[in-house]
Amino acid sequence: VETLYENYGFNKSVERSLNYYSKRIKEKFNVVLGRSGRYLSMITEIFKEKNLPQELVFLPLIESGFNMYAYSPARASGLWQFIAGTGKRYGLKIDWWVDERRDPIKATIAAADYLSDLYGMFGSWNLALAAYNAGEWRIVKAIDKTKTDDFWALRETRHIKKETKDYVPYYIAATAIAKDPEGFGFENVSYHEPMAYDEVVISSPMDIEAIARYAETDEKEIRNLNPELKRWCTPPNVSSYTVRIPAGTKEKFLAGISDTEDISFSIERYTVKKGDTIKKIASRLGISTDAVTELNSLNKNSRLAAGMTILVPPKSAAHLTKDTEVAKKKKSSKKSRRASKKKKNYLVTSAEKKGQTS
Repeated sequence: VETLYENYGFNKSVERSLNYYSKRIKEKFNVVLGRSGRYLSMITEIFKEKNLPQELVFLPLIESGFNMYAYSPARASGLWQFIAGTGKRYGLKIDWWVDERRDPIKATIAAADYLSDLYGMFGSWNLALAAYNAGEWRIVKAIDKTKTDDFWALRETRHIKKETKDYVPYYIAATAIAKDPEGFGFENVSYHEPMAYDEVVISSPMDIEAIARYAETDEKEIRNLNPELKRWCTPPNVSSYTVRIPAGTKEKFLAGISDTEDISFSIERYTVKKGDTIKKIASRLGISTDAVTELNSLNKNSRLAAGMTILVPPKSAAHLTKDTEVAKKKKSSKKSRRASKKKKNYLVTSAEKKGQTS
């Protein structure tokens, strides 16, 4: 396995990045370091299997801050900040029911494969990381125009954006601190416990509330273990679904669901009235139009006949039918455009990713 960290020198750009993390936002970065404890052992194991440099496990420090729900203005999501196109290219399912960019394990496998492909494409981890941030074809074009395949030389040209120029130094700095936190003044990092869970396969859709009940835990814990689930239940459009439940609860969970015929999938029926449209029904019930179309295999322009019965979400789940991430993006779009002109944070999300994943 190639080691990349030891080949880096601390040039001025890296020193500035070290100063940023260890002084300017030290308290915030300390929290992110602590959060990394939940996922690092899992990422390390996957990257070892994929024969990737172990230092790459720290990349989420600057991508998502190890926040599964991190969502950028460019609609990059999850631990590894994939945009939808790249996520799907690497096998992640993204639909109305689930977003596997937020699944820590599946997204890590996808990120490992993508990073491997980028290294195979460029033969340099500096360039691979730059491409992870900017998109591979932007780096290819920059190399073609400058006739150099050295990242630090490329960094001195106008052919890559400032965000990407800063990305590699920020990564090097974050990795240096993560490998030796005390050496950089982070003496009291409170690392989260590694994620521990059992897996169970359920053969029919099931409410998250019911999963929590049978596992003798709460909904918050089930969502923490399954952050890819976007709605009130597991997806009904698959024949079975694998759910993570707290470690040590598998036996009682399986015993519990085997003793009942009601697997607890909440759904309601609505009788269409004269003049009803999908939009009108959604508005009346306080749900999204997508909830109606997804549950009934319709499209938004489908005509509804009076008297027909359609499926709708339960009233208690109305708020879970709307994509809050998209709403948040629309609400803050002007603010995001203003922020994009300023210095990038490189902590909660690496940037507005317009070319590829990251």
